[in-house]
Amino acid sequence: MLVTGAAKRLGREIALALAADGWQVAVHYRASADDAHKTVADCAAASGDKGIFHSAFQANLEDESAVRALLSEVVQTFGTVDAVVNSAAAFENDTADSFSFASMEHHWRSNTAAPVLLAQALHQHLLTRSAGADGTLPQGVVVNLLDQKLWNLNPDFFSYTLSKAALETAGTMLAMALAPRVRVVGVAPGLTLTSHLIDDATFAERHRLSPLGRSSTAADVAATVKFALDNRSLTGTTLVVDGGQHLMKFERDFSLM
Repeated sequence: MLVTGAAKRLGREIALALAADGWQVAVHYRASADDAHKTVADCAAASGDKGIFHSAFQANLEDESAVRALLSEVVQTFGTVDAVVNSAAAFENDTADSFSFASMEHHWRSNTAAPVLLAQALHQHLLTRSAGADGTLPQGVVVNLLDQKLWNLNPDFFSYTLSKAALETAGTMLAMALAPRVRVVGVAPGLTLTSHLIDDATFAERHRLSPLGRSSTAADVAATVKFALDNRSLTGTTLVVDGGQHLMKFERDFSLM
């Protein structure tokens, strides 16, 4: 199991939950080596006495050659890989007025192109593996982290939103193209973790802005990722985990309201 962006924040929480569920986790990071190795250690603790080995892998997801090498490195270390969770993402604000080719390319490379290449690599890896004793061919899963913004559009974070919209469409196309060996599922959180853009009190207030009175927590998102991995009938669809925030109209992004 490869989880991108697993050194910090939501990727880390997903990695820990999957380790506790018995998965062997490859913790991807770009620059946060210390945080990544801490996540590896915490995954080992979450695995308990199951003797499951976890490891960290560095790659710049804006570098095509690094992305193409990443899954192979995980396979060399773990032997096989059955799933990829694409959690890493660039998230920088621009607008229709400040949009540029450079901003679009920055978000497109890490948020869209890298997940597509990793899905491609997982599919190619599975094609090299033999059927099990019962004749069943191994099947893999790709889970792409999306955003409830796609179902509740506003003009903030313009390039980021375009890159996630492209990834959502890519998920549908990949589910068709890579079946039956790879399932592809999207998970779209709402407001989940606070950031430097808003203080804790403001975060708590905005977290309550949903029909259910709460948006998603990291545990909610991790549980949904686990469900997507386990449910063999899911592919080519997205699970929106946001307390219903996508049903409400917001004129601005949560962090800029």
